[in-house]
Amino acid sequence: MKLALIGGGGIRAPLFVQSALRRAAHIGLDEICLMDVDARQLELFGALSRELGGREGAGVAITTTTQAAVALTGADFVITTIRPGGIDGRIADERIALDIGVLGQETTGAGGFAMALRSIPAILDYARLMADLCPDAWLINFTNPAGLVTQALYDEGFERAVGICDSANSAQRAVARWAGVPVETVVTELFGLNHLSFTRSAVVAGSDLLPDALADDAFLNSSVQRVFEPDVVRRQGMWLNEYLYYFFHAEKAVASFRNASRGEEIRALNERLLPRLQTAGDPGAALDLYFDYERERSASYMRGANGSRTAAVHPDDGEGYAGVALDVIGALSGGRRVRTGLNVANAGAIEDLRDGDVVEVNCHVDACGIQPVHFGRMPERQSYLVQSVKNYERLAVEAIRKRDRELAVDALVAHPLVLSYSRARPLVDRYLEAHAAYTTGWA
Repeated sequence: MKLALIGGGGIRAPLFVQSALRRAAHIGLDEICLMDVDARQLELFGALSRELGGREGAGVAITTTTQAAVALTGADFVITTIRPGGIDGRIADERIALDIGVLGQETTGAGGFAMALRSIPAILDYARLMADLCPDAWLINFTNPAGLVTQALYDEGFERAVGICDSANSAQRAVARWAGVPVETVVTELFGLNHLSFTRSAVVAGSDLLPDALADDAFLNSSVQRVFEPDVVRRQGMWLNEYLYYFFHAEKAVASFRNASRGEEIRALNERLLPRLQTAGDPGAALDLYFDYERERSASYMRGANGSRTAAVHPDDGEGYAGVALDVIGALSGGRRVRTGLNVANAGAIEDLRDGDVVEVNCHVDACGIQPVHFGRMPERQSYLVQSVKNYERLAVEAIRKRDRELAVDALVAHPLVLSYSRARPLVDRYLEAHAAYTTGWA
């Protein structure tokens, strides 16, 4: 099996490589090809990945290239994890939004739209290359905003595609830890959209443990639910995707980014890491520096959210995005069937959304493909927000595919975190100007 990692020069690429190497024998992995347009970072993180290969002893070839055609030729699975515009593009997205008085977070609202207008065309170009060079391969997308990118892929007819987000399965892992049971014994009911999902139940041996878990302050404080006030979680009566913080505490979220946006925090971390890697002296020392960086970055995740509550969050033990992707790869390749939360075409799973809408739901995955699990109608309290944001997503993807400025304005007006032409028009104008290298042909 050949895995192609598009964006293999990204800072988090070695984490994916490490997880893949640990499962190499199980999934029949022969080669991981790291591809990136940034040759300097590809060299740095390719060296770290090869050092991991030596330590794991899996006998997997780790190759690097700046040519997409080389990476895609013969690939069985293609992982896309790119950031067009880099970290400076993310910071521009955040700052433009904050200047206009709205959230600039990179996966939702104005910031999510700005990233999508760069990410969607790039991912579609890779998908078209795949159609020529590896037409039977699956495209597994990590690139943000994952829901919008995956929607664009389906709208363009690329059906062997799936969006991955580790937060889709966080309720399952948290309840398993709280109950002291294996994670695979917890069966959840997940519904919604990427970074806008809810978990209605978490059943173990026929009993729903979620109500008791949500009633336990220790459970809330040891999980990502700590970003919300406890009464907010309990009034909703469900596990909340942590990104719902940006909707349920919108003004606090905007205020928390005023002094330093998340992009600016990450750029500062990266600016310390990269020179150290270049002067580390040997790959082993560089790898130690890299894992120190990852621990620091993970510890700062959503640090500004509800910062008055200081209880530590249990570290993730599910290998993040990589673990979900590799579970899917193993199942599609003929391994054991898995049930996991994914971003896929709805196909009737959520009855009050369209069949072609990309949603975040539980799916069964095996050698026959990916099948969303039927959920039914969404509860009214949660449905209003999901429906509103899905309407925005449909408009945003159409606007980006057509390069239509006025439709883009309509999309942002429809988003619950913008809701105003007087904000949406300058947002679209400034984003198109700031990212002119990626927005040629916009009307």
